[in-house]
Amino acid sequence: MSIDSELASRPPAELNGKRIRVAIIELEISMECTRRALASLAILFVAAACRKGPLPSSEKEPHHELNAAIAKAETIRVGLIASLTGKYSALGSEDKKAVDLAVEQVNAAGGLLGKQVEVITRDDQTLPDKSVLAYNELKGNDVVAVIGSVFSNSALATLPLAQTDGIPYLSLTPAEEQVIPVKSYVFVIPALANAYAERYLEYMQASRIGKIAVAHDTKGAYAISGYNSTKSLAAKYGVKIVNDEVFETATNDFSPLFTHLKGSEAQAFLFWGTGPTGVTVTKQYAAAGLKVPLFMTPAQASKLWIDPVGTASEGITVLSAIGVVGDFLPDGPQKQVIAAMAAPYQQKHGYPPPQFAQDGYSACLLLFEAIKMAKSADRPKIQQTLENLSLVTPNGKYKYSSTDHSGLTRDYISVNVVREGKFVPTDWAKDKLKRTLAEQK
Repeated sequence: MSIDSELASRPPAELNGKRIRVAIIELEISMECTRRALASLAILFVAAACRKGPLPSSEKEPHHELNAAIAKAETIRVGLIASLTGKYSALGSEDKKAVDLAVEQVNAAGGLLGKQVEVITRDDQTLPDKSVLAYNELKGNDVVAVIGSVFSNSALATLPLAQTDGIPYLSLTPAEEQVIPVKSYVFVIPALANAYAERYLEYMQASRIGKIAVAHDTKGAYAISGYNSTKSLAAKYGVKIVNDEVFETATNDFSPLFTHLKGSEAQAFLFWGTGPTGVTVTKQYAAAGLKVPLFMTPAQASKLWIDPVGTASEGITVLSAIGVVGDFLPDGPQKQVIAAMAAPYQQKHGYPPPQFAQDGYSACLLLFEAIKMAKSADRPKIQQTLENLSLVTPNGKYKYSSTDHSGLTRDYISVNVVREGKFVPTDWAKDKLKRTLAEQK
């Protein structure tokens, strides 16, 4: 018979006494169980304290996974691989400044999907193998996407991993082999090198420049890509390469090259190079007293080039993204987007955002818009949204598609001349950009 049944058959007075005794017994049992549980717990603590060395991975992993899941739920993590040291540190530092600004702005506006955006930065030291290591670290931090290095060789070493892992990779370098053929998870932010090359050739044709000299860096993927495009497209625009010169990234003496130019028929000298070589060749070119106009690419569209070369930059022709010449544009959506970046950037750093900063900021706008439109930070959903995204950024209006992961046409590239330390669009460029922006509306 159960205790409850037995109690039900007793008289009330006896019943009350019995119930009191049962309650006391139950309390004693409960206290004994509690004492045993506390004793067992104490033994566990003592054992843990006496254990030497780290916990086995089987015991750590649940906690690690829990912490990662919590962190991922609290923030949307974006990875940035930047060349903060090495030969391209000046370029990479501008990328980081621009990305930090974009993240600061989006968080001030409430973040994305109700969460704050967190950028995790790793330095590739301007070395491809370090870029791969940086990518693997970012991957381990559960980033939703990676904004890649400004160094073409680093990007080309890293993006195959992102493609395999299914992590959206937004590259800040214009080498066309990154997206030709298309790789589903790889998107390029600057206009491709072939677009820059063709824009120059268009301008040369309009300026009646029919013979040119070209020099390119044989160690840089960007320079090689730009040179190859120039060579393959030249005839289309009635341009002939009469001097074809080469150099390497480490070159610091361009006098042999200039000697070849002195007896040349070239009407312009087009230089495909990045980093310190752009400064070196400009100074030596001015000192050589050559009269052939010097044409530089967007790698020099920055105070990082203008400041060190000083007055030697005066009159040199330089390509750039449209955002670099925002002050010269007519009012409209494009100018407004440029100003939204340029004003706070100038306030923070004391100078206008250079080409490389425009790229980093545009990458953030594209990624943030994809996350908002997808209503998800899921990597495949971000990729699918990017692939169908159209958006105005400081670099111009992007139109990505399943067959085009560069998204930016040469219509948003400006041909400028340096005047008193500023990039001023040529009359030809002003007219072209005005027409492009009229169509954009």
